[in-house]
Amino acid sequence: MQTIIVNKIYHHSSLEPRTFNCPGLFYFYQIMTTTTLPTANAAVILPENGLTEKIRQAEKDNRNLIIKLGFDPTAPDLHLGHAVVLKQLRAFQDLGHQVVIIVGSFTAQIGDPTGKNKSRKPLSKEEVLANADTYIRQLAKIIDTNKCQILFNGTWLDKLSFPEILQLLSKVTVAQLLHRNDFNKRFTENVPIAMHELMYPILQGFDSVQINADIEMGGTDQLFNCTMGRQLQEAHGLPPQVVMCMPLLRGLDGKEKMSKSLNNIIGLTDTPNEMFGKTMSIPDHLIDEFIDLTTDFSPEKKHALKQLMVSGENPMNIKKIIAANIITQYHDTNSAASAEAFFINQFQNKSFEEKTFEQIAINSFTEGTATTTTLLDLCQQLKTDETRSGIRRLIINGAITLDNEKLLDPNQQIHLRPGIKIKIGRRLFIELI
Repeated sequence: MQTIIVNKIYHHSSLEPRTFNCPGLFYFYQIMTTTTLPTANAAVILPENGLTEKIRQAEKDNRNLIIKLGFDPTAPDLHLGHAVVLKQLRAFQDLGHQVVIIVGSFTAQIGDPTGKNKSRKPLSKEEVLANADTYIRQLAKIIDTNKCQILFNGTWLDKLSFPEILQLLSKVTVAQLLHRNDFNKRFTENVPIAMHELMYPILQGFDSVQINADIEMGGTDQLFNCTMGRQLQEAHGLPPQVVMCMPLLRGLDGKEKMSKSLNNIIGLTDTPNEMFGKTMSIPDHLIDEFIDLTTDFSPEKKHALKQLMVSGENPMNIKKIIAANIITQYHDTNSAASAEAFFINQFQNKSFEEKTFEQIAINSFTEGTATTTTLLDLCQQLKTDETRSGIRRLIINGAITLDNEKLLDPNQQIHLRPGIKIKIGRRLFIELI
């Protein structure tokens, strides 16, 4: 075994490089032709011929491309929406190029504007580091974290002096920043924009300067921030990076992009049964999108599945194929088969009494000697990932069944006793003990 210092991960606790043992040199430079460009599903490539030019230049320089992906660890969980970009990153990695993950240990404490006319809540340093630790472990489900660099941008941003910050800000105009859609909208509607928010795209762009990125990847919602990296690289006398943005996967609601805050995600760490059930719940109009962005089928297989939909195949059958493929990617084929069998038995064949119920002790969520509670309070105690207003909507819409009877009044008093069986929404079955 040969140890080489090309596999560096700068861990937040010490910011010192860790080296990994590798069987010889990993991924020695491979010439990448235009026929092997990993551009599947890309929504934006800027400039249009940028990838080809970068490859030609890297070939002349006899070096790998530096592919950048930055993320702020604003929540501890990754989901299939993140995976769209990560898979593309893995494609570059498999071709031998250097992947650099930038963890926004500094920028997450500022907060990237959400695009919803308000500032994102900044995180504490402790929250950032805890979330980043979880993120990095989950990244390994898709990319080879032993063959990429993981850097924390606090390493260089923390060290900027105030004159250096002013010099950096001087390279960007307010007019340019107001071209960002959410800034422009808030400005025209007289919604406040804090100065630190205007700095965020500049700091993200400065990360590209620091690592001399050839390509920056992200979702289409990151287009403005990524192009800022191009501008700042040019201002610092560096070749501007290519921007490659992937489409945003819509979540289980079929409308908004997949987001933890909207509770519409399929998480990379979800159990096989959760993954299967959630995939089966997607609206039919998302099937083509999920085929393209979440499966790893060949282009021919994807086309064939879409044609089945056009020819009138039952959408449920297509969703089962998608769900099994997703589980195979993040778990294994046996788990996919078991999850499908569980779904069929739990949701298609059995009566209410025959379902498989998760057992929860009454004293695990009641206070003191309480023996009664409202239906709303009970459901909220049992389904902790849903808001109170969301639970209320489920009840009013008839999505709550208690002992095989639908209950529609959120304020209905429930006498707590062992043996109560309750179904909340589509997939949560609980028996009190």
